Amino acid sequence: MTKGSSGTSGTSGTPASSSSSSNSGADYTVTGSGTNSQGNHYCSRDYGASASNDNSYHYSNTDGSYYYSNPNGSTYHNDGKGGSTYNPGK
Repeated sequence: MTKGSSGTSGTSGTPASSSSSSNSGADYTVTGSGTNSQGNHYCSRDYGASASNDNSYHYSNTDGSYYYSNPNGSTYHNDGKGGSTYNPGK
């Protein structure tokens, strides 16, 4: 697992090797990441017990779409074609 920080926050795939990261924002531990056979990337993160959403992750697809499930419980989806949906969560 990788410790790091994030300013923001999948799909299935083979976990990639971990590396450390330090950016501004909340501390997190990377619990899984990788790219599946279709070239779609995912990363799951643990932000600790204080996070509203204990299953934070994001994925991005080769068609340009992406999805974020954030530690505060909000979600964001961009369909890669100009459309997007935001849900503020709890």
